[in-house]
Amino acid sequence: MNTSYSALWTEMLKARRSKVPLLTTIGFLLAPLTGGLFMVIMKDPERAREMGLLSTKAQLVMSTAEWSTFFSMLTQAIAIGGFILFSIVTSWVFGREFADRTAKDLMAVPTSREEIVSAKLIVIAVWVVLVTILIFGVGLLVGTWVDIPGWTNQLAWSSFRDVMITAGLNLLLITPVTFFATAGRGYLPPFGWTILAIFFAQIIAATGWGDWFPWSVPALFSGMVGPRGEQLGLHSYILVFLASLLGLGATFYWWRNTDQTR
Repeated sequence: MNTSYSALWTEMLKARRSKVPLLTTIGFLLAPLTGGLFMVIMKDPERAREMGLLSTKAQLVMSTAEWSTFFSMLTQAIAIGGFILFSIVTSWVFGREFADRTAKDLMAVPTSREEIVSAKLIVIAVWVVLVTILIFGVGLLVGTWVDIPGWTNQLAWSSFRDVMITAGLNLLLITPVTFFATAGRGYLPPFGWTILAIFFAQIIAATGWGDWFPWSVPALFSGMVGPRGEQLGLHSYILVFLASLLGLGATFYWWRNTDQTR
């Protein structure tokens, strides 16, 4: 228990003293701010067109400025942008040990390797939950400031649930990133995997088979392609959990069996 607490405390200190979580959070704040800008444009598209913010062609396809539209934008931003930013933090948490050449020292400490990996995963999970809540909260402030119509408490709670579930799906799907960051001993392999996963997620979702590809599920759940009930089934969520377990298993196996001198 003491070693587990020490491992967790160490990882929390690393995160607190680094600028990576802060910078990624600031970058993620662009999601609600951009959504607010779109709401301003939608509320008065003619004025936005006169100011050069909106072309005549684009004006014809804009949605209405309502809280439901704004919440949908936030959910979709977390579905795509969240996976990218969560992967960046995950790559840093696991890859920095190799970039800083501290991995072999970390593997030689009395704390078990399973506890070290678990501590890293807990820090990532806490960061994902906190930053998602922060983004939603900022979104509420931006939407209130813009004075978007159509607010209901039921809509807000259901949208918050959707946002958290979308973030949770992405959290489950970043476990392969932990494996590529450790087995690849750095930042580039997990970044490459992230780009590849997003690429295939978009392509496969466009072909109509996204419900069978785990990394397409968050975007489909967010409503980016269409109504989720028509896009996803129970098998989709099962595949997400299986992909997550595969990434976790590969990561723990690598840490347990790797040579500490390498």
